[in-house]
Amino acid sequence: MLFLMSNTATSSAATTTTLTHHPFGSLPDGSPVDLYTLSDGLIEASVTAYGARLTSVKAPDRTGALAEVVLGHDSLQGFLDDRKTFAGAVVGRFGNRIAHGRFSLDGQTFQIPLNDGANALHGGPIGFDQKLWRAEPSADAVTFTLVSPDGDMGFPGTLTLSARYSLSAGTFRVDYTATTDQNTIVNVTNHAYFNLAGESENSEQPTPTILDHLLTIPATRYTPINESLIPTGELAHVADTPFDFTAPTLIGERIGEDNLQLQRARGYDHNWVFGEKGTLKLTARLEHPASGRVLTVHSTEPGMQFYSGNFLDGTVPTRDGASTVAFRSGLCLETQGYPDAPNQPGFPSVVLRAGETLHSTTLFTFSAEV
Repeated sequence: MLFLMSNTATSSAATTTTLTHHPFGSLPDGSPVDLYTLSDGLIEASVTAYGARLTSVKAPDRTGALAEVVLGHDSLQGFLDDRKTFAGAVVGRFGNRIAHGRFSLDGQTFQIPLNDGANALHGGPIGFDQKLWRAEPSADAVTFTLVSPDGDMGFPGTLTLSARYSLSAGTFRVDYTATTDQNTIVNVTNHAYFNLAGESENSEQPTPTILDHLLTIPATRYTPINESLIPTGELAHVADTPFDFTAPTLIGERIGEDNLQLQRARGYDHNWVFGEKGTLKLTARLEHPASGRVLTVHSTEPGMQFYSGNFLDGTVPTRDGASTVAFRSGLCLETQGYPDAPNQPGFPSVVLRAGETLHSTTLFTFSAEV
């Protein structure tokens, strides 16, 4: 991933985005891993090459007080031990689910190892989240690059992927670029968990849930799922359902309704349909009324998976090591192609052909309302 730092205007004063780094630990094979911290005078974001991972974002509330607003760990070992949450990582080669781990491309069938019941999730058992990416820091930026060889987790073609993260005036920008030497499928996204209340630093007071957050998703359709969380292929209307977030709505308001879709996912774990790929548009606005913190998301991707942390089960330690990542203590807003797109002819294509270049941009903008 690449985080771009630049001079930005904040109020009437210019601020400069800075980059610092320090050792973050070592992989089991001894490979050293650094942590890179970007600051623009408004927010502070930290990333590491293990999984091209966003490890921390500290954002101010309406009084200016900074707090940690993404779930994660304070050490590399914490992420190595966490094999459940994908916290902050770039997931791929295909983020989200592929039914039965199987798809066909150009008349050939490919099989991805299963790691989510009968399906392949986030690229299979050893996805991009578990890879050490090459880090290229500059004066105010870091680029993470990964080469995924032909046959990696069953996917065809050698894929070269870079993730560029930039920070400017409260906006954390993610730019993906990918090329391949053979036709393949690509669907990458960042799996950060947000909680704008701020992560508790006191193990006696666990991080609150995200149910008191107001969410807006300006999409009129979503993709319903079957019992194994695979899209049915329908583009259903959100109107008059618990999936209508076209106006600001408390996440907890309807999450417990007697609704088959909510029951299947244990809450929200669905893709909202924006349809147009390549054009930057608003995909979500998240607000925590008590603190005033606001997160807006813009993306060039055709879909966004809203996941309400339904499978966080309290078995993964938090940053303090004493408490655990609790049920629904974080949510994901994953801008991406549609789940199971290789097997759904009516969904936007996720095929990347040899000689083509994939470009994708997502903006996460943090602010506070008085």
